[in-house]
Amino acid sequence: MERKSAKVDVSSPQAAKGVLGYFINNLRARGRPARKTLLGYVAAWAAWAFILWGIDISSIIPTYSAKAVLAIIVWACIIWVTEAIPVGVSGLMIPMLLVVTKAVPKIPEAFGGYVLDVSFLCLGAFIFGAILWSANLDTRIALTVLSKMKSTKVSKVIIGLFSTCMGLALVIPAAVARSATLLPVVRGIMELFGETKSESNAKKAIVISSLVYAPMVGGILILTAHMPNVIMVGLFDKQLNIHISWIQWLWLHLPIAGLFPIMYWILKFFFKFKHVEVSGGIERIETAKKELGKTKNYEWVILLIFAFAATMWALEDVHKIKTGMITLIALGVFFIPGIFPLKWKAIENKTIWGTWLLLGGALSMSAAMGSTGLAKYLAAIIHPVVEGKGWIAVLFIMMFATQFIRLGMLSNVAAVAMLAPVLLEMAPLLNMNPVAFTLLVANLDTFAFVIPTQITAAVIAYGTGTFSMSDYAKVGLPIIIIAILWSIFVMAPWYALNGFPVWKPLVQ
Repeated sequence: MERKSAKVDVSSPQAAKGVLGYFINNLRARGRPARKTLLGYVAAWAAWAFILWGIDISSIIPTYSAKAVLAIIVWACIIWVTEAIPVGVSGLMIPMLLVVTKAVPKIPEAFGGYVLDVSFLCLGAFIFGAILWSANLDTRIALTVLSKMKSTKVSKVIIGLFSTCMGLALVIPAAVARSATLLPVVRGIMELFGETKSESNAKKAIVISSLVYAPMVGGILILTAHMPNVIMVGLFDKQLNIHISWIQWLWLHLPIAGLFPIMYWILKFFFKFKHVEVSGGIERIETAKKELGKTKNYEWVILLIFAFAATMWALEDVHKIKTGMITLIALGVFFIPGIFPLKWKAIENKTIWGTWLLLGGALSMSAAMGSTGLAKYLAAIIHPVVEGKGWIAVLFIMMFATQFIRLGMLSNVAAVAMLAPVLLEMAPLLNMNPVAFTLLVANLDTFAFVIPTQITAAVIAYGTGTFSMSDYAKVGLPIIIIAILWSIFVMAPWYALNGFPVWKPLVQ
């Protein structure tokens, strides 16, 4: 890799002077917006210090440890939104702050996010992607997929990848695993586009829709395709003695599919990809396929190992081995001496280590919200706010509050695991149906699309380097608002038609 040193001409009129100028010139040399970066960095630490020492919130957050975690969440959100420091560094600093503030005093517990199963799944997915990238298999797969579509328009590519993800939802029981499976294919498709503004926008739309929206929102439809679904069904069965079958779940959530064309339209509106397609069309794809030549023996071996991993992910309920461990097993097979001629250095350079460090830190912060009781305190704040209000107002408030709480949490599964029992207990107090109330609010949690660090699949997508956090937020925010309206005015009546009216308490 060619190493380029950044040079700053301090004598030029554009060069800043003094101590502050030293930092500004270095930021400019790195290609960073100096004002946004410095203001974001200072604001993050100021907010952290203010929450920790400058304000008394003991009436709502009674313990110091929970208050410290809240300060770290606010710090992290500002850092991520302004991109003030590299995401990998922010990931390492989160558990460091948990230890230093004594929110989570034990180092192994504070850094626990790095040793969770989902963390190993993502690390393995990143290395899988690097292997396929190094072998040029991502391009081969992408060309095959696009060739089958018979169209190179971005709209057709998005629809094709979305349909592929929905097919995977039937056999792979985790949104993150589906995103990881599609990652190499999407990477290959990205290679076919240039760097013009319209092509860059097209790549943003493809990555966000196929690696985030399709796995997450599509997962709500299939009971076994999304772990929060299973958590809620288990709660209904155990605490309410209400059993919801696989097919009943599908029927209850069928109207969610109506959001797909709306999400597509929002992506098209913001990223303007209507007339964008792969330069050269189908002819270019067929030519590129011929240039790659026949699939080599070691490429078939790589594909076979990857298929083994994907199959084992899909059969987790059968063999009971966690997906992260399956990923590590597959990596062990990949690196049996002589399996392929690729050099580790090439794979290492293409693995997105910084994003994995971000993931581990965010997972540690998510765990700290639960262990310190912060998530419970935040939920408790809401009850007096919604008490005595109509069911529509209650749902609006709860859904917006949930989105706020989710700014500091990476795991959708962890969020629902903590949120669903609280919702189930709140429903009778509000004279609401606990099944419909829990489903409406907890399913909305899946639409946490403000910043990528709210969802593991979004972290994987962000690791492609295709889009910025502001790109992600500008399409995510309107989708969240529409999802809230859709949930209240489409899903709530649909649940009522099927025996779960949210506005009526459960009669046992």
